[in-house]
Amino acid sequence: MEETKECCHKTKERSEKEYKDLINRLNRIEGQVRGIKKMVESDTYCTDILVQVSAVNAALNSFNKVLLASHIRTCVAEDIKNGKDETIDELVVTLQKLMR
Repeated sequence: MEETKECCHKTKERSEKEYKDLINRLNRIEGQVRGIKKMVESDTYCTDILVQVSAVNAALNSFNKVLLASHIRTCVAEDIKNGKDETIDELVVTLQKLMR
């Protein structure tokens, strides 16, 4: 019998599709950040760099939205079904940190 990891243990098993999607997004973001570094190293005009930084911020926000939606649909929903209401408090704290 295969053992699954629960969110209360602060780990999460993801489907192969979810894992690949998240890693692909992070790889693209990493590439964007490397591109910004090269722009700085090659003395690119400030506003051009700022536009690229804005694109990275948007990509990170999109990553957060995907991850948060998955977390709510899986970990949070499962914990609430199991009577672990402290997960709601944890979610509220996380949302407050994301909205800074």
